This record gives sequence, structure tokens and C-alpha cells, in this order.
Amino acid sequence: MKLDMDYVVDKLVSLLNISSPSGNTKKAIDFVEKEFNSMGVPTYKTNKGALIATITGENQEKEITLSGHVDTLGGMVKEIKSNGRIKLTQIGGYVWSTVEGEYVNIESSNGKLYSGTILTTKASSHVHGQETKTIERDMHNMEIRLDEKVSSKEDVEKLGINVGDFIFFDPRTIVTDSGFIKSRHLDDKAGVASILGIAKYLVDNNIKPKYTTNFFVSNYEEVGHGASAAIPKKTFEFIAIDMAAPGEGQTSDEYSVTICAKDSSGPYDLELKNKLVNLAEDNDLNYKIDIYPYYGSDGSAALRAGYDFRVGLIGPGVDASHSFERTHRDALENTIRLGILYLI
Repeated sequence: MKLDMDYVVDKLVSLLNISSPSGNTKKAIDFVEKEFNSMGVPTYKTNKGALIATITGENQEKEITLSGHVDTLGGMVKEIKSNGRIKLTQIGGYVWSTVEGEYVNIESSNGKLYSGTILTTKASSHVHGQETKTIERDMHNMEIRLDEKVSSKEDVEKLGINVGDFIFFDPRTIVTDSGFIKSRHLDDKAGVASILGIAKYLVDNNIKPKYTTNFFVSNYEEVGHGASAAIPKKTFEFIAIDMAAPGEGQTSDEYSVTICAKDSSGPYDLELKNKLVNLAEDNDLNYKIDIYPYYGSDGSAALRAGYDFRVGLIGPGVDASHSFERTHRDALENTIRLGILYLI
């Protein structure tokens, strides 16, 4: 099985550099749609703006759906302060300290981007001394310093910036010679790039999957309702492809595909999990089995919505999730290989 991993990494880098926090994902969805269409894979969009691409299988009576989410963490303008600084509200769940010092862009309602930096309200140690260290990192004490000559609320409003405007974090994407990809938002753009790699292999090799296969690219996973609607009706098995989280007490690493047995929503389907494990074992893939107590997926959202199908979860290991993330192309490759083996 020869994979075009250069294609996968290239598309991952391109996707990482398209800002797409939950609620503002159209450009990223359009990018993925263009990639599927260039392969000759038909697509359509749901009312919520998610993307579904379909490859016809040998069996068209039942369908399999693979899911990855293109939406990411981010922020919105919560308040424009009297001194021209901007308070933000979170999109998705992250610890405030992980965005301190981060460069951002604010997209105004007229579509213009304004750059800035997230800082505490007492950022200068030469001014605030020990308070710089001890100030609590939370929404009340974090603000954006705008890279514009502004000193009042009115100055900011004249730029066209308003409450509710989206805030994009700089992904700072780097691919190293040793095969690591360092970037924000690998959760879950690494999964979406893996899905593109799976589809490209099937198309390039003129392989029909056993069952008609849908690729569901969701756009609200980080806020809990990504795959809660519009999943194709014939789906009998659903596989979420999302990042795995290495760390203390975990088996996952940055080089393997992880098969998740349980997360915060409960156990995944045992029969499906065992099938994935057997495929990985029989084909000498680097794989891990893991449990994530503080994690949910598009599979979780689909089950909570009441869908009647078996659900599994796999994905590449991504270190420091929802923080300064990193993975390796080996993890992407093992994820893609397991996805292909499962489908054929």
C-alpha cells in the first residue's frame, strides 16, 4: 500500500493556515470541498455548513461514514474596553495560559483583518512586579492589544471592529526535517488531512470500498454538536477520525494510530473496536488502544443525537492537545492505513 504522504502533509499545512474557529469555517470547508472535487468525488453541504463527500461502494444498501472536523478553537470579541484593548470570549475549551502571548487576527464585519496579541492586563513586569506572575489567567484578566493606533473604544469601533467579531489564533505551522508537524489546530485538521489521504488512495488506485462510504467533514465539533445531524441515512457504522492525546497515564504516542476504547461519553462499540484492533494487528500497523476521560468526539455527538449505528474512534497521536500541538507524519500514515484497511 503506497501512500502519497507528501500530498497529505501539504494539504494539512494548507488547511492549518486557513482560519476556521467553530462558527466561521466556510473557507476551510470550501478548501476541503475543492480537494474532493479535484479527485472526482461528489460533495454536498448540509444546512449547518458541514461537507459530505461520497464514494460509491460495492454494496450500496448500507453505508459507512468517516468523520473529521475542520472547526478549531478560537475566540470572539466580547467587549471593547475604554482604553482600546479588547476582551475576548472563548470558542472551544482551552486553558487561558495556553494562549497568553499568542498573535491573533480579528476579522471585522467588513472582512478586514486586524492583528494583535493576547496579553494579561498586567503584562509588564517592570510596571507590575510580582502581579505579573500571580495574576489569574482568565477571561477577566486577558485582553488583546491591537496593532493599531487606538486608545479608546471609539477608536476601535471606527476600524469596524464590533462585539461578536471572530478572533483567529496564529497556527505557527512548522514541518521539521524529522517528520514532525508543529501547529495549533492539529485537532482536528490532522484528521481531515487523513480523510483526504484515504479518499485519494481509493481514487488513485480505482478501488471501490466494500460499502458506499461518506466522508463527513463537520464544522461544530469543538462546541459539541458537530455530527449531531445530517449523517447519511444508510449509515450503519460511523468512524470518527480525531486526534489522540498522549500524556501521563496514556498509551498514545505521536507515531501511532490510536483506537479509542472509551472517552467521556462512555465506551465505543466493542465489536467495531475489536475489528479495528485486528486489522491493525494483522497488518503490522503501529497502533495503541487508549481511554480519554476528558474528551468527546463527533461520534459522541452522533450517539447523543440518537443515531442508531455502531461508532468507533481512531486518530493520530497529537501531543499537548488544545495547547501547543505536535504530531508526526508516521501517526498520519498509520491512521490512513487503518482507515483504508477498514473500508476495503
